[in-house]
Formats: sequence, structure tokens, C-alpha cells
Amino acid sequence: MERAPDVVRGAMVASRKQTTPEGGSPLSRSRDTLRKLYHGSTPTAFRFQVGVIVVDLMIVAFFIATPVLRGTSSFLWLDYTVAAIVAADLGARMLAANDPIRLLRQPTSWVDLFILVTLLFPETLANLGFLRILRLWSLSRSGTLWRRFPRSAVREWRDASHAVINLLTFLLVVTGFVYTFFFRNNSGIAGYVDALYFTVATVTTTGFGDIVLPGSAGKLTAIVTMLVGISLFVRLAQAIFRPQKVYFPCPRCGLQRHDPDAVHCKACGQILKIPDEGD
Repeated sequence: MERAPDVVRGAMVASRKQTTPEGGSPLSRSRDTLRKLYHGSTPTAFRFQVGVIVVDLMIVAFFIATPVLRGTSSFLWLDYTVAAIVAADLGARMLAANDPIRLLRQPTSWVDLFILVTLLFPETLANLGFLRILRLWSLSRSGTLWRRFPRSAVREWRDASHAVINLLTFLLVVTGFVYTFFFRNNSGIAGYVDALYFTVATVTTTGFGDIVLPGSAGKLTAIVTMLVGISLFVRLAQAIFRPQKVYFPCPRCGLQRHDPDAVHCKACGQILKIPDEGD
């Protein structure tokens, strides 16, 4: 009879072992699950990653439409809902990361944190809302968008895709800036279309002159838009038309881009064994 408490304690310990695997706390199990979902290759992880990409693209669409939606009664509900989604995604990525501090130091994390702040204070930071479009750039740099494409396709089109997304992000950011500071009196779709029209005409140096930003601030905005826009157009042309390179890290110096038929690394002379496209 004296051993009854020992029997009870043994049963309780066995029960705890069944609910909590040896060596794993609930937090560690959650982190392991998130790592499998964000970085795994199982069918479940694939569906989760596709879902994350779809949600991210919907968030970017909301950011693009924000100048038009800001005056509607449902805008704040949408804004705070997106804030909750962004915060949940950022928190989940932090838990899934092997080194959360390193993740926080990356520019994509800075962009996400800034976007989260603007979402939490939509009225106070209304004039900075156009910078939320940077989420598109952050999405393209995260790697999630490209992970499920064939490796050969990613290697061939990665630079061009990044150049296109950089140019598109710049156009949308400048459009949001122009709309916020120069076209807000003409609110709604018409004002946003005018801002987009001015941005595209300026970046392409078409210069029709039917829409001109007033004052010195407007002229400086046009100058910066033309200079940066031309640079991004040149970068896009280089990515599309320059001689094709393959991505094959040199085992000695780490140089990643080489000619498809390269035998030696042009940086250190290391012998390379680049597989053919059919391999």
C-alpha cells in the first residue's frame, strides 16, 4: 500500500511523456513544424508555401489599391486585418529561422517591420503608406517565390525576374508618392491613374507634358524619377540581352556565374565540372 503514490507518480510521468516527446518542448515542436512548412518539400509544405505566396500577392494588391480604398468605410478593417497577417507571418518566420537575429538583420525583415508599423498606425503614417509597395520587392528576395520553380528555369531567369520586379516596384512606389503629395485633391481612381500616367511618361522620358508636377518639388521629383528609372531600364536590358551565364559556385573561390562552356574559373583558375543542360 505504501507504494501506491509511487505508482501514481509513475503513471503521471508516463502520461507526460506521451503528450510531450522526450527532449522536445511545445515551443520546439512548433518551431520544427514551421520549419517543415516554410522550408520543406512535402506536399503539405508545398500547399502551405503556395498559400503564403497567394496571400502575399493579395496583400501587395491591397497596398496598390490603398490610395483608392483609403476613403472607404471598410479601409481600417482591411488595414488591421492585413497587419495581423503580416505580424503572424513575420512571427512564424522568426520561429522557423535557425538564427532569428540574423533574419532580423536582413533588409527584407526591415521592410516587413516598417510595413507593419504603417499598418498599425494608418492615420498617423498615412503619408508613408505608399512605401508598403516595397513588400513586392521583399517577396521577390525572400526565395519563397522561386523555390518551387525548376532549378534550371530559376538560374536562367532569376536576374531578369529580379530586374522586372525592381522596375515594377519603383514604378508603384513613385506612383504612390506622386499621388500622395501631388494628386490627393483629385482622390479616387482618376487621381491614381494620373499619377501612374505621369510616372510612366517620366520614367520612359516620353515627356508628353500634359501632366506636370507644380513647383520645385515637382521638378525634383521628375528628375529623380527619370534618373533612377533609366538606370532600372538599363539593368533590365542587361539582364535580358547580355550573354547567358550559368550559376555554378566555384569550389575554391565561390564565384557563382560562369560561361556555359567554361572549363576553368575565370577568377581563380579552378577546374570546373559544369553539367550540361540535359544532365
